[in-house]
This record gives sequence, structure tokens and C-alpha cells, in this order.
Amino acid sequence: MKWFQQNRELGTLLVGFGIGVLLAAALLFWRWSAWSGARQAFDRAAAERTRLAHLDPFPNDANHRKLQGYLKSYTAGLDKFKEQLKTEVAAAPPLAPNEFQSRLRQATVAALDRARVNNVKLPDRFQLGFDEFARVMPGTAVAPLLGQELSQIQMLISILLDAKVDAVTAFRRYPLPEEHPASAKPTPTPPSASGRKAPAARALAKPSATPALIERNVVDVSFKAAPGTARRVLNEIVSSSGQFFIIRTLYVHNEKDKGPPRERAARPPPPPQSAQATPAQEGAPGALNFIVGTEHIEVSATIEMLRFTF
Repeated sequence: MKWFQQNRELGTLLVGFGIGVLLAAALLFWRWSAWSGARQAFDRAAAERTRLAHLDPFPNDANHRKLQGYLKSYTAGLDKFKEQLKTEVAAAPPLAPNEFQSRLRQATVAALDRARVNNVKLPDRFQLGFDEFARVMPGTAVAPLLGQELSQIQMLISILLDAKVDAVTAFRRYPLPEEHPASAKPTPTPPSASGRKAPAARALAKPSATPALIERNVVDVSFKAAPGTARRVLNEIVSSSGQFFIIRTLYVHNEKDKGPPRERAARPPPPPQSAQATPAQEGAPGALNFIVGTEHIEVSATIEMLRFTF
């Protein structure tokens, strides 16, 4: 103690040095422990990697049975989904050419009668787009497909007629590729009712070696109606539960190209007041003159009707 009191500076230096050595030793031990744990984890990971690299990749029996169960469940779910999709598409019953032609006549007469009852004007010599087959019977192979397309068009026309549109001004059906299999060159795409070219009826998938799972039948339709009726028709087409309809293009034309003119009508003089006005006369408002919203529109649409081939 006397030495420390006599050599205070040296003693303080020695005590500080000792504390620093203890702290350095503790820090070194802590970092060595962390490094040792990391090295052990790395060695275990490297050993596991080496073990996995030398294993046989063929699955064992338990995993193989589990995989087969997953595949069966997936196949069953996929088949169930396909069956549900088929119920949302018009059926394609086997039809002979003469049966299709007879069914076409019946469908045309039914559409004309419904249009007459609902006061809807149809195009002249309306044949539901099957003008060619009204005179000539189709081939035996294509008759079922035409029968399916006839059912699809009947659903579409029924939506227009039940909504009581003003008139169906144009209706065009694009021929199926199976209708003219002998032609080597593809037929040019005819213009739609709005003057623009619409896609021909072909498979949705790109041409490849595998058959297409989804194909489409394409029609162009133009009709005139009030705005509310047109909205109702479009909503019923896209939400139809018996057939998948896709509105590929849509053009809306207002019958009035210009807005209403601004008119400054002189305010009429007030009517002479009677001795005693009745309550009905005091609250009777003037007649409303709607500026917009009373005009009708013409809608032209290219509609695709899907059919599944799986």
C-alpha cells in the first residue's frame, strides 16, 4: 500500500493495464466461442451437402406412393373442372345434314315469331347467319358443329329479342374451317358490320402439333336500342349461364351526332291569378324538357362463342 501511495502514477497504470488485459481476454473468448459455433454449423451443413450429393435420387416407396396420390387427386379435380366447363357450352348432338336443315328452318321461324311479338325488326331474309345452308345441305362431318353453333346463335338472338331492342340491323356469321376443308388457301376475313375486319373463326391457341383445346365461333351483330336496353343486352351476353360469350370488339354510335342547340326561349308570362288558388295549382311544376338521354344508340359488336374440344 505504501508502494502504491509512493508510486501512484505507476500503480494506476498497472491497474488499468490489468483491467484492459482482462477485457481483451473476455472479448477474445466471446469471439472464439462465436467462431467455434459458426464453424460447427458450417461443418454440419457441408457434411449434409456431401451426404445429399452422394444419395440415390430415386424416391423411396413412401414418397412414390404419396406422389401417386397427388397425381390422382389432380387428375380427378381436372376432369371435374372439364365437365363443369362443358355444361357451360351448348351441346353438339349428332345431326344428319337433313336434320340440321330442318332444325334451322324451325329456329328461323321461331326467331321471326318472337321478333314479331316483341316488335323487333330483323334484317330482310333473316336466316340466323346460315344463308348458305337454307338452300344447300351441309356435309355430314360438319353438321354436328353447325348444330352446336345454331344453338349458340339462338341463345344470342333470344337475348336481343327478349330485351326488346328497336331493330337488329345486321347479323353475320363467319364460316367454320371445317365447312370448306378442300380449300387450300384460307378465306379472307370479311369486314364486320362496323366496317372493320374481325377475326376469322379459328382456334384460340397458336397452331402447333397438339390439337387446340378451345375453339371459337365468331359472329358480327349490330342493333339499335335505347341506352338502358343496350346495357341490359351486353350484361346478359357476358353473364350468360348456358354459353361462354366473349365480346371481342364493341362500337357504340349515337343517333345524334351533335349536341342540342342552346335556346333562349322567352319566359312565358305568368297566368292570371284567380281569386283563390288551390293547393294543387300552387305546387304544380312546369313540364321538364330533357336535353340528353332520350336518344337511341347503334351497337356493333364482334362476339366469340367458345366451344371446348377436350
